[in-house]
Amino acid sequence: MRHRRRLTTFLAPLAAALVVLGSAIALPDNAGAVTATQCAARPNNTASKLLECIRTDELWAYMKQFQQIADDNPGPDGHPSRNSGEPGYLASALYVANLMTDWGYSVHIQTYQFPYFSWVGTPTFREVSPTAQDYPLGTGWNPGQVNGTTTAAIQPAGGIVIPPTPTASSTSGCTPADFSGFVAGRVALIQRGGCNYGVKILNAQAAGASGVVIFNEGNPGRTGPINGSFLDADNNPFDPSVPVAFSTFAIGSDLLDQYNQAVANSTALPVVDLDTHFTVNDNANDYNVIADSKYGNANHTVVVDAHLDAIYGAGMLDNASGSATILAIAHQMARVRPANKLRFIWFGGEELGLLGSQAYVNSLSPTALGKIGYDLDADVTATPNYDLGILDPAAVDFFGRTVSTQFPANIYAPSKIARDQAVNYFDSQGMNHIFFSPVGTDAYTFNQAGIAASGVLTGQDCCKTQDEVDLFGGYLGNYEGTVPSTDGGCVDNPFRWCDNLGNNNQIVMTVVSRAFAQMVVHMAFANVAGIQAAATHAARNAPKVRAPAVREEAQLPAR
Repeated sequence: MRHRRRLTTFLAPLAAALVVLGSAIALPDNAGAVTATQCAARPNNTASKLLECIRTDELWAYMKQFQQIADDNPGPDGHPSRNSGEPGYLASALYVANLMTDWGYSVHIQTYQFPYFSWVGTPTFREVSPTAQDYPLGTGWNPGQVNGTTTAAIQPAGGIVIPPTPTASSTSGCTPADFSGFVAGRVALIQRGGCNYGVKILNAQAAGASGVVIFNEGNPGRTGPINGSFLDADNNPFDPSVPVAFSTFAIGSDLLDQYNQAVANSTALPVVDLDTHFTVNDNANDYNVIADSKYGNANHTVVVDAHLDAIYGAGMLDNASGSATILAIAHQMARVRPANKLRFIWFGGEELGLLGSQAYVNSLSPTALGKIGYDLDADVTATPNYDLGILDPAAVDFFGRTVSTQFPANIYAPSKIARDQAVNYFDSQGMNHIFFSPVGTDAYTFNQAGIAASGVLTGQDCCKTQDEVDLFGGYLGNYEGTVPSTDGGCVDNPFRWCDNLGNNNQIVMTVVSRAFAQMVVHMAFANVAGIQAAATHAARNAPKVRAPAVREEAQLPAR
């Protein structure tokens, strides 16, 4: 399907640009026009006042604190973490809650349960002999979710097709006959293809294998590391009793060559070591931090949100950056008396499927939901090889680059109100912008509930297109991480643990935070009565989104 994009006209390069990864972006001329003390002493109740008080040093101070929290709270895998269900996430939530309390907001923590998973330590897969080598986690192989350890010689299953045919043809390990003569205690080497991975594993277990290595088949498009599941012949999930590695074609075919040479020369078979351990909790606690402004009409509430959780580590770009953005805005608006109640929310569980925002929305009665007139979402605000993205319900999804979800007019039309404030800001600075759908962000949860929403998104993972390079400069490929590259970056790739402070750009963060601040201050004083009427009607007619059970904490945990 053809990708649909909504792009602005390409503008002339900025005169006073700071080049960041080849991208032209600069702070506005009014940066630093007032001091932090002056900002703290006044009500920043207009865009002109608020924006000049959104300062790089404040934003970066919050970022450094989130990094320190991650460093001080490693997860079960041993790496710095702010993942939901782990101490680093709770510490992040308490840090935010305590700041918001100090600034005079009414704060409470909403708790919900979710199924938690983490590796314990770092999974390892290595050849012990005759060639000692560690196989690279994530790029060479991926572990199956199994608790187990083995060190043993390998033995291939029957049905391997080497060299691979142009199209898939292997049925290796799909029948018990493929394990005829298999020596119990060895690690089964099996090629992808022909049946569910689980069928291969069950056959190997029945033959006495102490571990399983399933390597990709080697046909075009089937060479890299696999992320396999455990389904039997009837597509029922099960838990293997032996450790499992899913590897590249190159690793599997090399081990097969070594085995064949050892057999031919009557030498020792290659020995591998496989170690994978994880922990689960089907009812782990996760937290949303909810902070209401002192002033403003509670019947006309504007939610300003970011997700606080990380995935695969510190999560500094995704999404300490958005969390820091709304922290700075909340701080600088603490003295403001908005017309509408401002509700700042830091959601948990976004990386696991928008769990926090779904738990929050589903905890609201129809009356309470009807009081929310708008949502503004800051999801990734500091991407080095950036886009200046604005959330628009009619635009393409960021990852799929097609319009996967169409929203009714009573969602789309009011969502343009805040959207166009960000457009106006970027236009005023001589900067381009691009529209992306809220799908995949917490704003999507509000749209589904019949509430208008917009927000900002600067991009992550891979791949930045030529259209976007024309708009914003930079490079084709990754938005973040190793640039230029197409390896997917740091954010959504397990076992890299590189979404740290260095994966963020301070100037991009400041510019985007100011654009978002203009959206917030405009909606703080906007007439949302008409917006709420349309949103309430849509919410009453929309199916409820299923979410975990929610309970409210009467008080914050002690500092």
